[in-house]
Amino acid sequence: MVSPRHVRGEPGRSRLPDVRPLDRFSSIKIKLGVLVAATVTLASFITWLGLSKHLGPTRTLPLAIVISLILTQILARGMTSPLREMTRAAQSMASGDYSVRVRATSNDEVGQLGHAFNSMASDLGQADRFRRELVANVSHELRTPVTALQAQLENIVDGVDDADPATMEAALAQTERLGRLVTYLLDLSRLEAGDAPLEISRVRLADFLREAADGAQLVGAAKHLRFPVVVEPPGLTVPADPERLHQVLANLLQNAVRHSPADDEVRIEAARVGDDVRIDVVDNGPGIAADQRQHVFERFVRGNSPAATGTTSTGGTGLGLAIVRWAVELHGGRIEVADTEAGCTMRVWLPAAGAPPTGEIALTTL
Repeated sequence: MVSPRHVRGEPGRSRLPDVRPLDRFSSIKIKLGVLVAATVTLASFITWLGLSKHLGPTRTLPLAIVISLILTQILARGMTSPLREMTRAAQSMASGDYSVRVRATSNDEVGQLGHAFNSMASDLGQADRFRRELVANVSHELRTPVTALQAQLENIVDGVDDADPATMEAALAQTERLGRLVTYLLDLSRLEAGDAPLEISRVRLADFLREAADGAQLVGAAKHLRFPVVVEPPGLTVPADPERLHQVLANLLQNAVRHSPADDEVRIEAARVGDDVRIDVVDNGPGIAADQRQHVFERFVRGNSPAATGTTSTGGTGLGLAIVRWAVELHGGRIEVADTEAGCTMRVWLPAAGAPPTGEIALTTL
């Protein structure tokens, strides 16, 4: 990671010292007043001194003016240095260097502008770094299934493999993986752009979570997982978009299935807590390290077990939880990794009160 660097004066520019004695003042208007008062006082003193020494006005006045201008240039240079630094920094940022920072030492309007500029440079640097990482990650994620699918089809065309059901099933699996990734990217793009209007209905959680669990049962059939559902009170409802809420539960359950040991269970619990409804998806897998829990909902970040290194992935595309976070936030809720001694608990908080219900709905589609 490149450390921020401060913009310095360039060769060939003015050699006046960059002194900032006026930084103690909190307003540029006060600084200008002090600057005018100082130069006028200095000019008056030099004029009085010259006349008292009988130098005459022809020599005293030019000397007073020159010395006053020098003082003005020195003080004004310190006041406007951050502006010149910002100009040079903006030129560097235009060429792709976001590590530049300005030296903002005052508390006036120029200093506040300098701090805002540094904050903007930091945000732009992070955005540019994320953009490059996003392109690299998307390229990798797309290339993996495409390469596998291409190899399988080439083997069939070359006669190395037969187009038997097993080979075609493997090709279909790669195609489905590619389709899921593209769907994730489109969904995430729509969510971030705000182009995902919600159709709020009163969802009865007991039926809704049971149907979500039945869908996850098929995904986890190879591991012989169980999916108990506990809702308190049994008639608990929540205002939500059933399609988006199903997307949230499906992604959380898929992650739980992926990380759960065989012949185990993934619990789905829902309860009313104050003005919110809490939905937990609990598995007994390796869990997520405490220092990674705030990052697992970022795009292309994959959760690791507490013993994993920073580069060891537990699988998945790294997009599902980012979509979950956006979908939950669209409902005015939040999602977190609960602090548990063992396993992993994904906790969703949704407001219990919302738009007027248009009907009590359990998931029957998707």
